[in-house]
Amino acid sequence: MKISVFNGPNLNALGTREPGIYGADTLADIEAACRTTAADLGVDLDFLQTNQEGALVDAFHAARDTSDGVVINAGAYTHTSIALRDAISATELPTVELHLSNTHAREAFRHHSMIAPVCVGLILGFGAYGYPLAVTALVQHLKQGNAP
Repeated sequence: MKISVFNGPNLNALGTREPGIYGADTLADIEAACRTTAADLGVDLDFLQTNQEGALVDAFHAARDTSDGVVINAGAYTHTSIALRDAISATELPTVELHLSNTHAREAFRHHSMIAPVCVGLILGFGAYGYPLAVTALVQHLKQGNAP
């Protein structure tokens, strides 16, 4: 089994970007935690970060042939990207939406997710620990035969 973890805009700045909201862990720290979790679960993992919306769309289309499911922190694209929503829907890959902060406890414009309706689940507000939670939840979802 293979899981892809996709990260959207500004997540490359984790560790220094608004640590009061996003925490002190870097994206490299988060990737290491995800790889440990994946190894414990016996699954392969690939990890991508891009600031480009089209690159995330392309990553979903490529993952259709290489991954069993996706964990995505789409960052700000969560609230704006119909293209990303359509890519998730078109590829039919089971996808877990993830955010470091609880987006519903923040500004009103962050309360709506364009991608949530096409995801199998959401994990919000647990900081960096949300990533291993999302990987674990997606693996369990796939093992239970809940894939489309």
